[in-house]
Amino acid sequence: MFDVPPRRLGAFAAAVLSAVALTACSAGSLGSSEEGGKTAISLLVDNAEATVKTAEQVVKDFGAKNPDITVKVETRPQGTEGDNIVKTRLSTGDMSDVFFYNSGSLFQALKPETNLVALDDQPYAGQLDDNFKTTVSSGGKLYGAPFGTFMGGAVLYNRKVYERLGLQIPKTWAEFMANNAKVKADGKVAPVIQTYQETWTSQLFVLGDFHNVSAADPGFADKYTKNQVKYATSPAALEGFKHLQEVHDAGYLNKDFASAKYEDGQRMIALGEGAHYPMLTAAVANIAINNPDKVNDVGLFALPGDDAATNGLTVWTPGGAYIPTSTTGAKLDAAKKLLAFIASPDGCTSQAKASPPTGPFAVKGCTLPADVPQSIKDMQPYIDKPGGSSLALEFLSPVKGPSLEQICVEVGSGIRKAPDGAALYDRDVEKQAQQLGLPGW
Repeated sequence: MFDVPPRRLGAFAAAVLSAVALTACSAGSLGSSEEGGKTAISLLVDNAEATVKTAEQVVKDFGAKNPDITVKVETRPQGTEGDNIVKTRLSTGDMSDVFFYNSGSLFQALKPETNLVALDDQPYAGQLDDNFKTTVSSGGKLYGAPFGTFMGGAVLYNRKVYERLGLQIPKTWAEFMANNAKVKADGKVAPVIQTYQETWTSQLFVLGDFHNVSAADPGFADKYTKNQVKYATSPAALEGFKHLQEVHDAGYLNKDFASAKYEDGQRMIALGEGAHYPMLTAAVANIAINNPDKVNDVGLFALPGDDAATNGLTVWTPGGAYIPTSTTGAKLDAAKKLLAFIASPDGCTSQAKASPPTGPFAVKGCTLPADVPQSIKDMQPYIDKPGGSSLALEFLSPVKGPSLEQICVEVGSGIRKAPDGAALYDRDVEKQAQQLGLPGW
């Protein structure tokens, strides 16, 4: 995964996007499926404040439209402890009637074909974004409805700096570097912000570039999983490491890049103390809290690659709402209605009411509120355009070495050259793939 504390991206994205899971009573604690003439179901979510708040709002709005159904929100811990609770309750048939959990590799670990109810026959299935559907499907079947929004790995840029210098949004790396040269020549702000004191933030030029890798080599993820392609020997994949080196070697980084922290980067891009900050769009939520009067001075564009025609956004998908196979009868019918609400424009509106979106929704027909920050609005065209976005590699392959962030810091600090960094990461990945027992390693 994209390493963000504490589990790194998994828990971080979940908390910020309200997109993962939670603790507590067993489904059986609600008694029979009929209570006072109503069907009562339980919903398990993680105990992150934003997740609980959003779940409660969804339940409230769902109940207003479905007065014959009562939904009780239960919570579970985040992180590994929460993962174990979900897996244990699924394996013992004691899971809540509906639960929120990660999409992608953690979803696959739930053995969905055995433990979850397939949703292909639901009317909303055709309205879900294809990227999201990929991350909640197994064996050709769909198992989840989206809870939360997309998150992008992109370049946040200061719109006031761009306006003052007359810069245009770059679609190629050459155009991006030309913009950086103009910012440096102006001499007032740093062209590129990096915050290597928190090492996980160093990875964007590599992981956020995966749309460009996939566009150049559509089969990369599958070949990568099978040990048929390497970062060091794939020209497209090597580019991310080269970009890290190039912005450093050109002198485009903020002077305190080695000691600056994530919160420093957010402040700098909001106040225009830097022109560009390669970062996850989750940062926008913090900017909105800490610099609300400056949040719309921040825009977004996808990490540029070599081909303007295929430039697009690398995305991390929302978590999913799932129904375990232990949910049957009237409870199953009610659970399906809840998921249909979540995966509808009304459901999206309900989620946005509780927590400002940090990216576009994964449901066609859902629109972002007019007052979302400009950088989040900037994501929507990439999602709407066919081929304009691609899943992050972690959703397509279980292979990710634990040392990527440290290697990126070394390359981005001029300590190690890009080819050496890519080769070192390939060795790091090999150990992890062997531990997973993947064929070909």
